[in-house]
Amino acid sequence: MEAYYDALDLLKGMIAIPSFSREENQVADYLSSLWKKAGHAVKRKGNNLWIVSPYYKQGQPTILLNSHIDTVKPAAGWSRNPFMATVEENEKLYGLGSNDAGASVVSLYEAFCILSGKEQPYNLIFLASCEEEVSGKNGIESVLPDLPPISFAVVGEPTGMQPAVAEKGLMVLDCVSMGKAGHAARNEGINAITMALPDIEWFNRYIFPEQSDFLGPVKMTVTMIHAGTQHNVIPDRCEFTVDVRTNEFYTNELLFEEIKKHVNCQIQARSYRLNSSRTDLNHPFVQRCLIMDKQPFGSPTLSDQALMPFPSVKIGPGQSCRSHSADEYILPMEIREAIDTYVNLLNGLRL
Repeated sequence: MEAYYDALDLLKGMIAIPSFSREENQVADYLSSLWKKAGHAVKRKGNNLWIVSPYYKQGQPTILLNSHIDTVKPAAGWSRNPFMATVEENEKLYGLGSNDAGASVVSLYEAFCILSGKEQPYNLIFLASCEEEVSGKNGIESVLPDLPPISFAVVGEPTGMQPAVAEKGLMVLDCVSMGKAGHAARNEGINAITMALPDIEWFNRYIFPEQSDFLGPVKMTVTMIHAGTQHNVIPDRCEFTVDVRTNEFYTNELLFEEIKKHVNCQIQARSYRLNSSRTDLNHPFVQRCLIMDKQPFGSPTLSDQALMPFPSVKIGPGQSCRSHSADEYILPMEIREAIDTYVNLLNGLRL
């Protein structure tokens, strides 16, 4: 019970400090100070903080508990101060980042403290990372080289404490179709928009053959388009952007090479970093989830799982639909449940 109240107090303190992506310095200072006062040896790199269990032993597998301390900026429509944690009669705790992912941060931290109170058959590391909302290179990606080899990770994100054993990856494509400028009143020039239409239609309708039982097919969506300078000039350049959500059967590099075979436009990937992930249902952690009647699922939304080159499961308090919305909230009971569930899933777990 004490852990639950400590978690609530910690979350309220986090909400009071603006911590937008790449601007997490103050909340990192706040958390580092509190955790040091609690007796932890807190390590820091940029605005990433981590604590290693005192029972760390060479040769044992290492489990990473991770969630992020950054938030998006407040959406329009907040009816409350997003930086003031308030619990109202409906038993909802409102505040920016309460659901995504402050509740996961404080729940994983309290679970870490409980699990670290005795020797486990694994090493345990708790990491509160930054820049998750923008997939920034100064976030978890910058810290992993400084950690021991990780065998498995629990990623705290709002999933209703159901285990996401698979997650879609992301690749953004910048595409250009070229034409030839001319006067719109005369039969001259080559319209770049017309040149782009067959490729845009291909992105809209093509289905890659490998489909996932948890993640479904690869999803490609044309989300932005720009062409032309004025109404009477045939555009010689049409630029469009494609959002590609991948499943575990295709790396981003492989998918890029395959897409190039089907389109005539010039394409360039902004990054190949954010690949899809999948953890086997036979993994000991997933098996414990099943014993506890948890339902594995595939997540369409991106998290720091995409940057983890080891098995991971995304599981945390709250609901994804509340994230990035006005009047974001968490139910305090969800935090209590999360602490208990994390401890039950991890206590004595053998990998």
